Amino acid sequence: MFCKNNIKNIIQNLSKVSVLVIGDFALDEMIYGESHRISREAPVLILKHSKTKNLLGAASNAANNISGLNNAKVSALGVTGADYHGGTLREALEAANIDIANLITDKSRKTTTKTRISGSSAQSVTQQVVRIDRETREPVCAEIEREIIAKIKELTPHFDGILLSDYGIGAITQNIINEAINTARSHEKPIIVDSQDDLYRFQHATLITPNQPDAEKTLGYEIKDRETLLKAGQELLAKTNSEKILLTRGKDGMVLFEKDGNITEIPAFNRTEVFDVTGAGDTVAAAVLLAVCAGGAAPEAAIIGNLAASLVVRKFGAATTTQQELLLTLEEMNLDDIKKLEFNIR
Repeated sequence: MFCKNNIKNIIQNLSKVSVLVIGDFALDEMIYGESHRISREAPVLILKHSKTKNLLGAASNAANNISGLNNAKVSALGVTGADYHGGTLREALEAANIDIANLITDKSRKTTTKTRISGSSAQSVTQQVVRIDRETREPVCAEIEREIIAKIKELTPHFDGILLSDYGIGAITQNIINEAINTARSHEKPIIVDSQDDLYRFQHATLITPNQPDAEKTLGYEIKDRETLLKAGQELLAKTNSEKILLTRGKDGMVLFEKDGNITEIPAFNRTEVFDVTGAGDTVAAAVLLAVCAGGAAPEAAIIGNLAASLVVRKFGAATTTQQELLLTLEEMNLDDIKKLEFNIR
């Protein structure tokens, strides 16, 4: 049985901790227009531009979620290009009160940018027409890698926790992974991994937060029933040598596997009002790390991560939430459905 008062106290302490986010920082550029006419040059729609919104994506969204929950005690460590979108990304990060002093400019790389062009008319809703991706997917060069590693060694002692946000765009090399985890462990700082790529690259992390499709990609088989679910948790713990695995399963909630054999199953909150799951994984990783840094046990941190995700999926795009929203929603929740399962998975 979980106590609401304990979880409430943890949420209230989120703003007391600071976090370093290491990862693939990206910009989501949203361009909107109204349908005007069909072009004479080609059978394509002409949109009359109405507005452009610059949003934070990938590791930038994780940092934005942290900033909203811990009163802006978050710093970004990653790479941008020396291009127009690099400047725009930095401005958007600063507007979200994220420290960008440790972002590195690499003239050889493009700033990761996903441009979505959407159109509408007086008789229709807004719909996405096309998406354009700008990115350099190759790993960062040796010089930039050394610079990031030097900053990891310098900065880690000054933060309460570390988030590795890996979107497979090149900022998170194996050397950076190893240095980040080893440095965090040497300073007794929790380090949480949110990755879309091979999870076995991350050894001895505090906690890894894969969604089910990414876990299945690493494992090489589908999680289709209770037996394969428990097998997956065992294998991910054993092959990553991590302390905990938090497997997120969309409408089926989350399952927390701990090295000591405890398993906690958390149902999805707010299942009937899901609107947009974009960036929900970033929200989970951000909230869980903050909760662990604020003194929460892993199951309590997972509950807070699940609660935060249940709020952002009600909003469009890579959204964020706040301590106040968490506290208000917590009061309405029933925690009785959260089960501590007794399986020995050591």
